[in-house]
Amino acid sequence: LIEVLKSKIHRIKVTDGNLDYIGSLTLDIELMEKGVLLGRKNLGINVDNGERLETYVIKGERGKGDVIVNGPATFKIDKGDIIIINSYAQIDNESAHKFKPKLLIFD
Repeated sequence: LIEVLKSKIHRIKVTDGNLDYIGSLTLDIELMEKGVLLGRKNLGINVDNGERLETYVIKGERGKGDVIVNGPATFKIDKGDIIIINSYAQIDNESAHKFKPKLLIFD
């Protein structure tokens, strides 16, 4: 098996942060339905400062547009920062040649 990019939410703005939460990234359910799975490890990349972190995603409220950074990740990503969220999958090498990731690009 090899790891490939499964989906990407590109250049979305962080709507809030909560240091006192136990951790993770809260996403609006509508964003999650674009290819980010509940509880799955994701890579968050801060476009504003280059910081990267691995975390998991939890459900936010549908339709609110929430992108909330929780716990210690708030030291790397601030409210208002632009981030990229990459989600990966492991697939066999033959399938990888045909696979196309889902991209959700914000401007």
